Amino acid sequence: WIEAGNMTCPITNQVLRSLEPIPNHTIRKMIQDWCVENSSYGIQRIPTPRIPVSSIEVSDFLSRINTACKKNDRHGCRDLVAKIKTLCKESERNRKCIISNGTGRVLAEVFEVFSLRTDENAVVLKEILSTLTTMFPLDGEARARLGSPSSLHSMVWFLKSGDLSERRNAVLLIKEVVSSDGRKAEALSKIEGAMEGLVQLIKEPICPTATKASLIIIYSMIKSSSSEKIISRFADMGLVSLLVETLVEAERSICEKAMAVIDGLCSSERGREEAYNNALTMPVLVKKILRVSDLATEVSVSILWKLCKNEKRENGGVLVEAVQVGAFQKLLLLLQVGCGERTKEKVTELLKLLNLHRDRLECIDSMDFKNLKRPF
Repeated sequence: WIEAGNMTCPITNQVLRSLEPIPNHTIRKMIQDWCVENSSYGIQRIPTPRIPVSSIEVSDFLSRINTACKKNDRHGCRDLVAKIKTLCKESERNRKCIISNGTGRVLAEVFEVFSLRTDENAVVLKEILSTLTTMFPLDGEARARLGSPSSLHSMVWFLKSGDLSERRNAVLLIKEVVSSDGRKAEALSKIEGAMEGLVQLIKEPICPTATKASLIIIYSMIKSSSSEKIISRFADMGLVSLLVETLVEAERSICEKAMAVIDGLCSSERGREEAYNNALTMPVLVKKILRVSDLATEVSVSILWKLCKNEKRENGGVLVEAVQVGAFQKLLLLLQVGCGERTKEKVTELLKLLNLHRDRLECIDSMDFKNLKRPF
Protein backbone atom coordinates (compact mmCIF):
# COMPACT_ATOMS: atom_id res chain seq x y z
CA TRP A 1 0.00 0.00 0.00
CA ILE A 2 2.73 2.43 1.01
CA GLU A 3 5.14 1.44 -1.77
CA ALA A 4 2.38 2.17 -4.29
CA GLY A 5 2.56 5.81 -3.20
CA ASN A 6 -0.41 5.96 -0.81
CA MET A 7 0.01 8.31 2.16
CA THR A 8 -3.23 7.45 3.97
CA CYS A 9 -4.48 4.60 6.13
CA PRO A 10 -6.26 2.04 3.88
CA ILE A 11 -9.00 1.58 6.54
CA THR A 12 -9.68 5.03 8.03
CA ASN A 13 -8.35 7.09 5.10
CA GLN A 14 -6.54 9.33 7.58
CA VAL A 15 -3.22 10.87 6.52
CA LEU A 16 -0.29 8.86 7.89
CA ARG A 17 2.06 10.84 10.11
CA SER A 18 4.78 8.22 9.74
CA LEU A 19 5.39 5.54 7.14
CA GLU A 20 7.10 3.25 9.66
CA PRO A 21 4.84 0.19 10.16
CA ILE A 22 4.20 -0.78 13.79
CA PRO A 23 4.26 -4.54 14.48
CA ASN A 24 1.15 -5.93 16.20
CA HIS A 25 2.68 -8.28 18.79
CA THR A 26 -0.72 -9.24 20.27
CA ILE A 27 -2.03 -10.69 16.99
CA ARG A 28 1.31 -12.34 16.30
CA LYS A 29 1.20 -14.09 19.71
CA MET A 30 -2.42 -15.19 19.11
CA ILE A 31 -1.36 -16.74 15.79
CA GLN A 32 1.57 -18.52 17.44
CA ASP A 33 -0.68 -19.86 20.23
CA TRP A 34 -3.15 -21.15 17.64
CA CYS A 35 -0.28 -22.88 15.80
CA VAL A 36 0.78 -24.62 19.03
CA GLU A 37 -2.79 -25.72 19.81
CA ASN A 38 -3.12 -27.23 16.34
CA SER A 39 0.34 -28.79 16.14
CA SER A 40 -1.25 -32.27 16.08
CA TYR A 41 -2.55 -31.40 12.62
CA GLY A 42 0.97 -30.79 11.34
CA ILE A 43 0.86 -27.01 11.77
CA GLN A 44 4.20 -25.49 12.75
CA ARG A 45 4.59 -22.48 15.01
CA ILE A 46 5.71 -19.43 13.07
CA PRO A 47 8.94 -17.90 14.40
CA THR A 48 8.93 -14.53 16.12
CA PRO A 49 10.28 -12.12 13.51
CA ARG A 50 12.95 -9.60 14.32
CA ILE A 51 11.57 -6.11 14.76
CA PRO A 52 12.53 -4.11 11.66
CA VAL A 53 14.80 -1.12 12.08
CA SER A 54 13.15 2.30 12.08
CA SER A 55 14.25 5.62 10.64
CA ILE A 56 14.69 6.97 14.16
CA GLU A 57 17.04 4.12 15.04
CA VAL A 58 19.04 4.62 11.84
CA SER A 59 19.36 8.36 12.53
CA ASP A 60 20.57 7.56 16.03
CA PHE A 61 23.20 5.17 14.68
CA LEU A 62 24.44 7.76 12.19
CA SER A 63 24.62 10.45 14.87
CA ARG A 64 26.70 8.17 17.09
CA ILE A 65 28.98 7.29 14.15
CA ASN A 66 29.59 10.97 13.45
CA THR A 67 30.37 11.60 17.12
CA ALA A 68 32.81 8.67 17.22
CA CYS A 69 34.46 9.96 14.05
CA LYS A 70 34.96 13.45 15.54
CA LYS A 71 36.52 11.89 18.63
CA ASN A 72 38.75 9.72 16.39
CA ASP A 73 37.26 6.68 18.14
CA ARG A 74 38.03 4.18 15.40
CA HIS A 75 37.02 1.09 17.40
CA GLY A 76 33.70 2.57 18.56
CA CYS A 77 32.97 3.69 15.01
CA ARG A 78 33.80 0.24 13.66
CA ASP A 79 31.39 -1.45 16.10
CA LEU A 80 28.55 0.89 15.12
CA VAL A 81 29.19 0.36 11.39
CA ALA A 82 29.26 -3.41 11.96
CA LYS A 83 25.80 -3.22 13.60
CA ILE A 84 24.45 -1.33 10.60
CA LYS A 85 25.85 -3.99 8.28
CA THR A 86 24.19 -6.72 10.35
CA LEU A 87 20.84 -4.92 10.18
CA CYS A 88 21.25 -4.51 6.40
CA LYS A 89 21.73 -8.24 5.96
CA GLU A 90 18.75 -9.17 8.16
CA SER A 91 16.15 -8.12 5.60
CA GLU A 92 15.63 -6.15 2.42
CA ARG A 93 13.22 -3.93 4.35
CA ASN A 94 15.99 -2.98 6.77
CA ARG A 95 18.39 -2.33 3.90
CA LYS A 96 15.96 0.03 2.16
CA CYS A 97 15.29 1.91 5.39
CA ILE A 98 19.01 2.28 6.12
CA ILE A 99 19.81 3.47 2.60
CA SER A 100 16.88 5.91 2.43
CA ASN A 101 18.13 7.70 5.54
CA GLY A 102 21.43 8.73 3.94
CA THR A 103 23.66 6.10 5.49
CA GLY A 104 25.80 5.80 2.36
CA ARG A 105 26.64 9.51 2.42
CA VAL A 106 27.54 9.45 6.12
CA LEU A 107 29.73 6.35 5.82
CA ALA A 108 31.50 7.75 2.75
CA GLU A 109 32.21 10.98 4.65
CA VAL A 110 33.55 9.07 7.65
CA PHE A 111 35.64 6.92 5.32
CA GLU A 112 37.18 10.06 3.83
CA VAL A 113 38.10 11.38 7.29
CA PHE A 114 39.70 8.15 8.47
CA SER A 115 41.42 7.58 5.09
CA LEU A 116 43.87 10.38 5.86
CA ARG A 117 45.71 7.79 7.97
CA THR A 118 44.89 4.47 6.40
CA ASP A 119 47.51 2.42 8.25
CA GLU A 120 46.28 3.53 11.67
CA ASN A 121 42.58 3.34 10.83
CA ALA A 122 42.51 0.18 8.71
CA VAL A 123 40.24 -1.57 11.22
CA VAL A 124 37.37 0.89 10.74
CA LEU A 125 38.04 1.58 7.06
CA LYS A 126 37.68 -2.07 6.05
CA GLU A 127 34.41 -2.30 8.00
CA ILE A 128 33.05 0.74 6.16
CA LEU A 129 34.17 -0.71 2.81
CA SER A 130 32.35 -3.94 3.55
CA THR A 131 29.17 -2.16 4.66
CA LEU A 132 29.06 0.23 1.70
CA THR A 133 29.08 -2.71 -0.75
CA THR A 134 25.64 -3.68 0.61
CA MET A 135 24.21 -0.27 -0.33
CA PHE A 136 24.71 -0.06 -4.10
CA PRO A 137 23.98 2.04 -6.02
CA LEU A 138 25.48 4.88 -3.99
CA ASP A 139 24.22 8.42 -4.51
CA GLY A 140 26.26 11.22 -6.06
CA GLU A 141 27.42 12.73 -2.77
CA ALA A 142 28.68 9.39 -1.47
CA ARG A 143 30.55 8.72 -4.72
CA ALA A 144 32.09 12.20 -4.59
CA ARG A 145 33.39 11.56 -1.06
CA LEU A 146 34.83 8.21 -2.10
CA GLY A 147 36.40 9.88 -5.14
CA SER A 148 38.47 12.28 -3.06
CA PRO A 149 42.28 11.85 -3.28
CA SER A 150 42.59 10.44 0.24
CA SER A 151 39.69 8.00 -0.22
CA LEU A 152 41.03 6.76 -3.57
CA HIS A 153 44.51 6.26 -2.09
CA SER A 154 42.99 4.34 0.79
CA MET A 155 40.96 2.05 -1.48
CA VAL A 156 44.04 1.38 -3.60
CA TRP A 157 45.89 0.51 -0.39
CA PHE A 158 43.29 -2.20 0.33
CA LEU A 159 43.36 -3.26 -3.33
CA LYS A 160 47.09 -3.95 -3.05
CA SER A 161 47.52 -5.04 0.57
CA GLY A 162 44.19 -6.36 1.82
CA ASP A 163 42.94 -9.91 2.11
CA LEU A 164 40.64 -11.36 -0.55
CA SER A 165 37.42 -9.84 0.81
CA GLU A 166 39.04 -6.42 1.32
CA ARG A 167 40.42 -6.40 -2.21
CA ARG A 168 37.00 -7.38 -3.56
CA ASN A 169 35.23 -4.63 -1.60
CA ALA A 170 37.81 -2.05 -2.66
CA VAL A 171 37.49 -2.81 -6.38
CA LEU A 172 33.67 -2.75 -6.21
CA LEU A 173 33.69 0.70 -4.60
CA ILE A 174 36.32 2.03 -7.00
CA LYS A 175 34.08 0.89 -9.86
CA GLU A 176 31.16 2.84 -8.33
CA VAL A 177 33.30 5.98 -8.27
CA VAL A 178 35.02 5.62 -11.65
CA SER A 179 32.02 4.53 -13.71
CA SER A 180 30.16 7.72 -12.80
CA ASP A 181 33.04 10.17 -13.34
CA GLY A 182 35.68 9.62 -16.05
CA ARG A 183 38.00 12.15 -14.41
CA LYS A 184 38.37 9.85 -11.42
CA ALA A 185 39.67 7.13 -13.74
CA GLU A 186 42.56 9.33 -14.76
CA ALA A 187 43.23 10.30 -11.14
CA LEU A 188 43.22 6.61 -10.21
CA SER A 189 45.83 5.80 -12.87
CA LYS A 190 48.26 8.20 -11.19
CA ILE A 191 48.11 6.41 -7.83
CA GLU A 192 51.04 4.07 -7.36
CA GLY A 193 50.04 0.41 -7.52
CA ALA A 194 46.46 1.00 -8.72
CA MET A 195 46.96 -0.38 -12.22
CA GLU A 196 49.02 -3.30 -10.95
CA GLY A 197 46.32 -4.16 -8.40
CA LEU A 198 43.61 -4.21 -11.07
CA VAL A 199 45.65 -6.43 -13.38
CA GLN A 200 46.40 -8.78 -10.47
CA LEU A 201 42.66 -9.27 -9.90
CA ILE A 202 42.37 -10.55 -13.47
CA LYS A 203 45.50 -12.66 -13.26
CA GLU A 204 44.43 -14.23 -9.94
CA PRO A 205 40.63 -13.88 -9.87
CA ILE A 206 38.79 -13.71 -6.55
CA CYS A 207 35.26 -13.96 -7.95
CA PRO A 208 33.49 -13.05 -11.21
CA THR A 209 32.06 -9.86 -9.67
CA ALA A 210 35.53 -8.55 -8.79
CA THR A 211 36.89 -9.50 -12.22
CA LYS A 212 34.09 -7.63 -13.99
CA ALA A 213 34.59 -4.58 -11.77
CA SER A 214 38.31 -4.58 -12.54
CA LEU A 215 37.66 -4.75 -16.29
CA ILE A 216 35.14 -1.89 -16.12
CA ILE A 217 37.65 0.28 -14.24
CA ILE A 218 40.45 -0.53 -16.70
CA TYR A 219 38.16 0.30 -19.63
CA SER A 220 37.36 3.67 -18.06
CA MET A 221 41.06 4.33 -17.56
CA ILE A 222 42.07 3.60 -21.16
CA LYS A 223 39.26 5.85 -22.37
CA SER A 224 40.55 8.82 -20.35
CA SER A 225 42.50 11.77 -21.78
CA SER A 226 45.83 10.13 -20.86
CA SER A 227 44.94 6.94 -22.72
CA GLU A 228 48.20 6.60 -24.71
CA LYS A 229 50.35 6.62 -21.59
CA ILE A 230 47.95 4.36 -19.69
CA ILE A 231 47.73 1.86 -22.57
CA SER A 232 51.53 1.67 -22.75
CA ARG A 233 51.71 0.90 -19.05
CA PHE A 234 49.03 -1.78 -19.28
CA ALA A 235 50.75 -3.27 -22.34
CA ASP A 236 54.05 -3.42 -20.43
CA MET A 237 52.26 -5.42 -17.73
CA GLY A 238 51.19 -7.99 -20.35
CA LEU A 239 47.50 -7.14 -20.07
CA VAL A 240 46.72 -7.85 -23.74
CA SER A 241 48.06 -11.40 -23.57
CA LEU A 242 46.42 -11.94 -20.18
CA LEU A 243 43.01 -10.93 -21.54
CA VAL A 244 43.40 -12.98 -24.73
CA GLU A 245 44.10 -16.05 -22.59
CA THR A 246 41.16 -15.15 -20.32
CA LEU A 247 38.85 -15.15 -23.37
CA VAL A 248 39.48 -18.82 -24.06
CA GLU A 249 37.08 -20.06 -21.35
CA ALA A 250 35.46 -16.87 -20.02
CA GLU A 251 31.71 -16.66 -19.44
CA ARG A 252 29.68 -14.26 -21.53
CA SER A 253 29.77 -11.11 -19.38
CA ILE A 254 33.49 -11.33 -18.62
CA CYS A 255 34.17 -12.16 -22.27
CA GLU A 256 32.35 -9.03 -23.47
CA LYS A 257 34.13 -6.77 -20.99
CA ALA A 258 37.56 -8.30 -21.67
CA MET A 259 37.08 -7.84 -25.42
CA ALA A 260 36.03 -4.23 -24.90
CA VAL A 261 39.28 -3.62 -23.01
CA ILE A 262 41.33 -5.31 -25.76
CA ASP A 263 39.53 -3.16 -28.32
CA GLY A 264 40.51 -0.06 -26.37
CA LEU A 265 44.11 -1.20 -26.02
CA CYS A 266 44.33 -1.90 -29.76
CA SER A 267 43.49 1.74 -30.47
CA SER A 268 47.14 2.37 -29.65
CA GLU A 269 50.15 1.15 -31.60
CA ARG A 270 51.67 -0.18 -28.38
CA GLY A 271 48.57 -2.21 -27.63
CA ARG A 272 48.42 -3.61 -31.18
CA GLU A 273 52.06 -4.59 -30.94
CA GLU A 274 51.30 -6.75 -27.92
CA ALA A 275 48.32 -8.29 -29.71
CA TYR A 276 50.44 -9.13 -32.78
CA ASN A 277 53.01 -10.86 -30.56
CA ASN A 278 50.51 -13.28 -29.01
CA ALA A 279 49.87 -16.39 -31.09
CA LEU A 280 46.40 -16.82 -29.56
CA THR A 281 45.07 -13.40 -30.52
CA MET A 282 43.82 -14.14 -34.03
CA PRO A 283 42.43 -17.68 -33.41
CA VAL A 284 40.56 -16.59 -30.27
CA LEU A 285 39.08 -13.45 -31.82
CA VAL A 286 37.87 -15.31 -34.90
CA LYS A 287 36.40 -18.07 -32.75
CA LYS A 288 34.36 -15.58 -30.71
CA ILE A 289 32.55 -14.22 -33.78
CA LEU A 290 28.93 -15.48 -33.71
CA ARG A 291 29.72 -17.62 -30.67
CA VAL A 292 29.16 -15.43 -27.58
CA SER A 293 26.74 -12.55 -28.22
CA ASP A 294 26.00 -9.80 -30.73
CA LEU A 295 28.06 -7.38 -28.65
CA ALA A 296 31.03 -9.75 -28.49
CA THR A 297 30.82 -10.26 -32.26
CA GLU A 298 30.84 -6.52 -32.93
CA VAL A 299 33.80 -5.92 -30.62
CA SER A 300 35.70 -8.87 -32.07
CA VAL A 301 35.25 -7.46 -35.57
CA SER A 302 36.39 -4.06 -34.33
CA ILE A 303 39.60 -5.55 -32.89
CA LEU A 304 40.27 -7.54 -36.09
CA TRP A 305 39.69 -4.42 -38.15
CA LYS A 306 42.19 -2.41 -36.09
CA LEU A 307 44.80 -5.16 -36.26
CA CYS A 308 44.43 -5.82 -40.00
CA LYS A 309 43.99 -2.19 -41.02
CA ASN A 310 47.23 -1.19 -39.27
CA GLU A 311 49.32 -4.16 -40.46
CA LYS A 312 52.70 -2.78 -41.51
CA ARG A 313 54.67 -5.93 -42.32
CA GLU A 314 55.32 -6.49 -46.01
CA ASN A 315 54.26 -10.13 -46.00
CA GLY A 316 50.89 -9.25 -44.41
CA GLY A 317 51.56 -11.57 -41.48
CA VAL A 318 48.41 -10.90 -39.47
CA LEU A 319 46.22 -10.98 -42.59
CA VAL A 320 47.63 -14.31 -43.64
CA GLU A 321 47.12 -15.65 -40.14
CA ALA A 322 43.53 -14.41 -40.14
CA VAL A 323 42.82 -16.25 -43.40
CA GLN A 324 44.47 -19.38 -42.01
CA VAL A 325 42.18 -19.50 -38.97
CA GLY A 326 39.03 -19.00 -41.04
CA ALA A 327 38.36 -15.29 -40.59
CA PHE A 328 37.25 -14.84 -44.22
CA GLN A 329 34.65 -17.56 -43.87
CA LYS A 330 33.37 -16.28 -40.53
CA LEU A 331 33.08 -12.70 -41.76
CA LEU A 332 31.28 -13.79 -44.89
CA LEU A 333 28.79 -15.70 -42.77
CA LEU A 334 28.33 -12.67 -40.52
CA LEU A 335 27.34 -10.56 -43.52
CA GLN A 336 24.71 -13.08 -44.46
CA VAL A 337 23.14 -13.43 -41.01
CA GLY A 338 23.21 -9.66 -40.54
CA CYS A 339 24.92 -7.11 -38.30
CA GLY A 340 24.91 -3.40 -37.51
CA GLU A 341 25.79 -0.83 -40.17
CA ARG A 342 29.13 0.17 -38.63
CA THR A 343 30.12 -3.47 -38.15
CA LYS A 344 29.06 -4.25 -41.73
CA GLU A 345 31.39 -1.54 -43.04
CA LYS A 346 34.31 -3.01 -41.10
CA VAL A 347 33.47 -6.54 -42.21
CA THR A 348 33.38 -5.43 -45.87
CA GLU A 349 36.73 -3.71 -45.55
CA LEU A 350 38.22 -6.73 -43.80
CA LEU A 351 37.01 -9.07 -46.54
CA LYS A 352 38.72 -6.90 -49.16
CA LEU A 353 41.98 -6.97 -47.19
CA LEU A 354 41.83 -10.70 -46.55
CA ASN A 355 40.85 -11.52 -50.13
CA LEU A 356 44.26 -10.31 -51.30
CA HIS A 357 45.88 -13.24 -49.46
CA ARG A 358 43.39 -16.03 -50.13
CA ASP A 359 45.20 -17.24 -53.24
CA ARG A 360 48.30 -17.92 -51.13
CA LEU A 361 46.43 -20.33 -48.87
CA GLU A 362 44.07 -23.19 -49.48
CA CYS A 363 42.17 -23.04 -46.21
CA ILE A 364 38.50 -22.80 -47.20
CA ASP A 365 36.35 -25.34 -48.99
CA SER A 366 34.33 -23.51 -51.63
CA MET A 367 31.40 -25.83 -50.91
CA ASP A 368 31.04 -24.08 -47.55
CA PHE A 369 29.59 -21.12 -49.46
CA LYS A 370 27.24 -22.89 -51.84
CA ASN A 371 24.14 -21.58 -50.01
CA LEU A 372 25.30 -17.98 -49.61
CA LYS A 373 23.31 -15.43 -51.60
CA ARG A 374 26.04 -12.84 -52.14
CA PRO A 375 28.99 -13.41 -54.49
CA PHE A 376 32.45 -12.51 -53.14
